[in-house]
Amino acid sequence: MEFVQKLDSYGRAGWLTAMIVGFVVFWPVGLAILGYMIWSGRMGCWSYGGPGRWYYDNAEGGRAEKRRRRRERRSRRHAAESTGNRAFDEYREETLRRLEDEQREFEEFLENLRHAKDKAEFDQFMAGRRNRGGTAKDAPEGPGEAEAPPAG
Repeated sequence: MEFVQKLDSYGRAGWLTAMIVGFVVFWPVGLAILGYMIWSGRMGCWSYGGPGRWYYDNAEGGRAEKRRRRRERRSRRHAAESTGNRAFDEYREETLRRLEDEQREFEEFLENLRHAKDKAEFDQFMAGRRNRGGTAKDAPEGPGEAEAPPAG
């Protein structure tokens, strides 16, 4: 996966270059890279005109930001479509606003659940270390050296 991370650091240009070189060297390699780019969403052709996956620094924050922009674009599109009936248009706008608020609250709720689960797993891991007699200075230095918390 180091190869994928390296190409991701170059963005779409890196992937396109690798694909072209793959086609020149041995066409099935280029075809495999093209298939992977389409499957993983790195091609960006079908992202509804969004800025693409490399625009966002933080993966989770990026997805949330992308969802928010898509929601705003959708609500602007619906707001622009007037039916000619002001009462219905006002009702629709209020309903859409309420649904967007509920969706935002639900996403916050899910984020809080994820945070609580992560905290519980971390607390369980730390309790297990304390029970074994480990101290803070016994903790591994690198992120790859840490033990995985028990599945629960």
